[in-house]
Amino acid sequence: MTEYETIGFERSGPIARITLNRPNAANGINHVLARELAQAASFCADDPTLKVVTLTGAGRFFSAGGDLKAMAAQEDTATYLEHLAGALHEAISSFARMDALLIIGVNGTAAGAGFSLAVTGDLVVAAESASFTMAYTRAGLSPDGGSSYYLPRLIGLRRTQELMLSNRTLSAAEALDWGLLHRVVPADELTKAVDELAAQFAAGPRHANANVKKLLLVSSDHTLEQQLAREAAFISAASVDPDGKEGIAAFIDKRPPAFG
Repeated sequence: MTEYETIGFERSGPIARITLNRPNAANGINHVLARELAQAASFCADDPTLKVVTLTGAGRFFSAGGDLKAMAAQEDTATYLEHLAGALHEAISSFARMDALLIIGVNGTAAGAGFSLAVTGDLVVAAESASFTMAYTRAGLSPDGGSSYYLPRLIGLRRTQELMLSNRTLSAAEALDWGLLHRVVPADELTKAVDELAAQFAAGPRHANANVKKLLLVSSDHTLEQQLAREAAFISAASVDPDGKEGIAAFIDKRPPAFG
């Protein structure tokens, strides 16, 4: 496994844990971090034995977003940003399309691309002390990190416009109320909450969970009939998958399933 400079990576059975690890720079996303995150995401996507990937930040911040100091130091800022965003977007695409579930634990401030990244999880848990702000236009920039795709789908156009144009900061409680998160927990319980979710889904049916991700990812682009056809194909294939056979047998036998 690759040794990383800016992220932590641990593998334990069907669970992989990724940590954004530039705490002295508020986990700001520079080219190295974006590239390493893309490499780790690709590794996870290519591993057929993984069921869950968790992602959090080291220190007080989840991520303050793009490292503006690193950007300002470049002779060709436009090319640097194109490559930076490209690597970050590779990571987000791999996370979205991998079979494993992505559980994100937002341990602190999530700003800019950190906000964008935080809401891409299949499950998102935040500490009560976390906060969320877009911050892009405050720096004269436009959003990246998939936020223009995810946010309108999660919270609607009007609220997305408010966040992106006004740079309003949401508390964790407000983000939960708006539909950006699944759960908010005390800061000292975040790691436990994420680990418990990871263990729960690591014991679940990998292919069925992957099919949920795949169905939801394209549902906005399909007609009703196209989505119905996709659902029919997926559920019929799942019924002869080992997990599907076990799930059906366990239901009939009135016992807990033992998924592989």
